[in-house]
Amino acid sequence: MADHHTRSLKDVLEELDSSTDGLTTDEAKDRLERFGTNELKVSKDTPEIVKFLLQFKNFFAILLIAGGALAMTAERLDPGNGNLYIAIALIAVVFLNAAFTYFQEHQSERIMDSFKNMLPSMITALRDGNPQEVPVGELVPGDVIVLNEGDKVPADGRLIEAKELKVDNSSLTGESEPQLLDQGKSAEALLESPNMIFSGSLVQNGEGKVLLVETGMNTQIGGIVALTKATEATETPIHQELKYFIKVISFIAIFLGVSFFGVSVAIGNNVIGSLIFAIGIIVANVPEGLLPTVTLSLTMASRRMAQKNALIKNLESVETLGSTTVICTDKTGTLTQNRLGVNTVVVGGAAYAVDDRRVKETTAFDRLLRVMCVCNNAYLTDDGYAGDATEGALLLYARNYTDPAALRRIEEIAEQPFNSTSKRMITVTDDGTGPQAYLKGAPEVVLAMCDKVALNGEEFALTPDRVGDIVDAYHKLAGRGERGLGFAARACDRDDVPEEGYVFLGLTGMIDPPRPEVPIALERCVSAGIRVIMLTGDFGLTAKTIAQQIGMMGPHGRVVQGDELTQMTDAELQAVLRDEAEIIFARIAPAQKLQVVKALQASGEIVTVTGDGVNDAPALKNADMGVAMGVMGTDVAKEASDMVLMDDNFATIVAAVEEGRTIFDNIKKFIAYILTSNIPEILPFIAFVLLDIPLPLTVILILSIDLGTDILPALGLGAEKPETDVMKRKPRQRGERLLSRNLLLMSYGIIGMLQAAAGFFTYFTILYTGGWEWGQDLASSDVLYRTAITGFFASIIICQVADVIICRTRTQSLLTVGLLSNRLVLVGIACELLLLACISYIPAFNTFFGTAPLELWHLMLSVPFALLILLGDELRRVFVRRGNRFVLRWLTW
Repeated sequence: MADHHTRSLKDVLEELDSSTDGLTTDEAKDRLERFGTNELKVSKDTPEIVKFLLQFKNFFAILLIAGGALAMTAERLDPGNGNLYIAIALIAVVFLNAAFTYFQEHQSERIMDSFKNMLPSMITALRDGNPQEVPVGELVPGDVIVLNEGDKVPADGRLIEAKELKVDNSSLTGESEPQLLDQGKSAEALLESPNMIFSGSLVQNGEGKVLLVETGMNTQIGGIVALTKATEATETPIHQELKYFIKVISFIAIFLGVSFFGVSVAIGNNVIGSLIFAIGIIVANVPEGLLPTVTLSLTMASRRMAQKNALIKNLESVETLGSTTVICTDKTGTLTQNRLGVNTVVVGGAAYAVDDRRVKETTAFDRLLRVMCVCNNAYLTDDGYAGDATEGALLLYARNYTDPAALRRIEEIAEQPFNSTSKRMITVTDDGTGPQAYLKGAPEVVLAMCDKVALNGEEFALTPDRVGDIVDAYHKLAGRGERGLGFAARACDRDDVPEEGYVFLGLTGMIDPPRPEVPIALERCVSAGIRVIMLTGDFGLTAKTIAQQIGMMGPHGRVVQGDELTQMTDAELQAVLRDEAEIIFARIAPAQKLQVVKALQASGEIVTVTGDGVNDAPALKNADMGVAMGVMGTDVAKEASDMVLMDDNFATIVAAVEEGRTIFDNIKKFIAYILTSNIPEILPFIAFVLLDIPLPLTVILILSIDLGTDILPALGLGAEKPETDVMKRKPRQRGERLLSRNLLLMSYGIIGMLQAAAGFFTYFTILYTGGWEWGQDLASSDVLYRTAITGFFASIIICQVADVIICRTRTQSLLTVGLLSNRLVLVGIACELLLLACISYIPAFNTFFGTAPLELWHLMLSVPFALLILLGDELRRVFVRRGNRFVLRWLTW
């Protein structure tokens, strides 16, 4: 199809063995067998059951399944010791985690199917010389179809006839302005050729007769489908971090479980006891509640973002926004308001900004307004206008000074509509004072039809100097990226549509104005260390003008055109992106957007891409974070994205970045909280083997900590508000881990050890005060033993209350944050203490968990340890804020 737009229509018809009357029914059937159906080939989905089963392949799931199997084995070898309940609990946790992950991923896997909706179901085609309704899927190359206003184009074709045919190609090219097609003209670039029409475009005005040249996957949109299918989705940073976290924790669990199983057997313990011990080590190491907690926290964050007009489709992508280093944004509708508007008016020899009311004082302004309103086929509505975008913008401007409807209550005599050949529109009307011809169009065309100019309330001959002044004014508009229109008028006869003798009245410069909130959003990006690059299908001059108006680019910024980008190698593109601080890519094709994204990713950047059209789908899918427009975006773009902006506003992205950074901080906070209890859960089993003491903590109590008491407080940490410096920090480095050395040191080496010390202190105090002696065996049903393990369990819970409070902030004082400001944390603490009370004091719970009631002094034994955790970490944060080098290096996570 590369040359169908440059060759003559006769040659194209001969090549396709067709005619302007279309194909016969038999010819169409033969070609349908040869070329296949006119549909976009979408790859088959993986069966849902397979997707669900794939959730069981992570290390946590495998470890817990192994633990459950070991518990079942122990139950068979030595029944009646509660191992069956442990096995059931472990398998239930695995299924819970799998269900959470499956439902999370299920909502963002329908991208390819949405392409099917881009095509209509039936279309009018000429078969056997007669128009008839034909299913779109049965169209073939050589078919001739008829298009009318509102039709969706079903395939790529060459125009045979066109009558005022305007199509919206924005989903393919990114241009916001509808294109006026002309069967007699062509352009070098295929997508810009006025004699071609493309699958997926929308007919906005007029009618046409089209020879189809490509169908199905051979169309332009088919090429984008193929490109999107070949584009692999990028793994999110948080997913990479969780995989790394799971591997590290799983290695620790396996190493300790296997090692101490061997030690236990070697020192003479029986295999059953050693097996139960190994299960305990594995269960104690694996934070069973982590994955559900992460998923629920991301869900909560996505709900908060929905309130800010950002709809998250892939939950893990919430955090990706926070690590974003580059935002590649479209121009139309995201940085701008996606509505063409009058920006400048030149009348009476002077230029006026759109909001400059002094323009009313010029004598020619009233005549100019009349031409704007009368030489115009759009009309105003309650929510804006209907009709051509340029004409609608003129009416919206005129409405500020006059009543357009009143000016149009006149007799319409004749009209010559605008077309791409004449580049002007003429209307002849009579308001009762005699016929008047009104002219609007391209400035150079209008100027050539004038011999006078209106200045200072008079009409003067259009001398070369005055022509030069008007041309200069027009060039200034063009230099600012504004699209110029000229206006003129003259008296005439009723039966005449004059082609000359007009009085030149003035110019308007039009542009899609920037959103007022974007400059502030860009400033926040700069302070947050995020680079913003514009990728647009629009013209470079227009793009640079907008970029300068919003503060994205200075006068020396570089604009790279699509043709220039085509000549660059990947290495050259990476060098340009690295060396040019301010850069815009204009007039670029879909594959080139993807090329820019990949070049940035190859340089180590985490890239967020915005888009609204079909042409954006490959880049949206390949980006670390794809952001689609909710108002103007196509279904394909929305399906390919991770997030949809419900207001199409760039400022919403920046608000979402803040939320993304906050969620990474908060996930790190609750990981620090959850991991801390691993040490007081692991050490009892090690002490049980090495010190030959009664087991201080049972597996069922470990599960009650990990699933019963840890999840709600951890969710509270996930809902913590951002710290004050969150948008003043640079984006986190790719090497920054959720599970860092310092986090492990704090959780395992300091806070965890303090909790274990509290547990052992309480455990041995209860045993010794009850008459126990070292080396004495205690039955699992012994009240003293049950009281002691309940005391150990209570000590962990009490210290975890202090731990969740200190995890709320990494640098700020708790007094600054407010001890009572996070209600969900308070609810979590209350639930922890409630569960502790139930397990300690309700007889049914005592029977199930193997516990016994505690006295008040038992509970008070661990309080000093909790206070030490609370006050010690507050002191640590003081040193962090003062910049203490030792604390910053070793004790800051």
